[in-house]
Amino acid sequence: MDNPAQRGVTELLAEWSRGNRGALDALMPLVHAELHKIAKRYIARERRGHTLQPTALINEAYLKLVGERDMRWQSRAHFVGVAAQLMRFILVDHHRRKKNIKRGGGAVRVTFDPNLEVAAPDRDDDQFLALDAALTRLAAQDERKARIAELKYFGDLSVEETAEALSVSTATVVREWRLTRAWLHRELTNPEPGSANP
Repeated sequence: MDNPAQRGVTELLAEWSRGNRGALDALMPLVHAELHKIAKRYIARERRGHTLQPTALINEAYLKLVGERDMRWQSRAHFVGVAAQLMRFILVDHHRRKKNIKRGGGAVRVTFDPNLEVAAPDRDDDQFLALDAALTRLAAQDERKARIAELKYFGDLSVEETAEALSVSTATVVREWRLTRAWLHRELTNPEPGSANP
């Protein structure tokens, strides 16, 4: 590992794993740009005018990371993969809350006015939740393929970084990512999801 910044991240992750909570504070500036890139990728897939900004997504992920007590960090790629997964879960919760509000969660009853225009349903929530559901189904069938999809699609990790994070060969990542992309495509375009094996 020739890169001093990379070595610093690895050492800080090891310190954090040993219980040094201050190591996370020192680590965040070193990985912030990478986390921001991941958050921007997530937000870019959202509809225009989405209320959650990349910085807010990073901050929420940071708060969840601070709560990690027993994680044994293996590498920078492992850390980035976990952060990407946390961001996905945060966005899923965000979409579910929005959908609940749209369906009347906590709404006050009003008199119906037939002259009101009805807004078109927001497909972004449905699409994001469909992708999350597909990844959850995939994880139930093949955890590694689901993690590869998350790291490649959302984490924007290279094949090599994904292989490092999952402790597998690059050939395995290439092969399983190809199969996983095809499976996700079928799941998301098939009216009856869950019918195909990854």
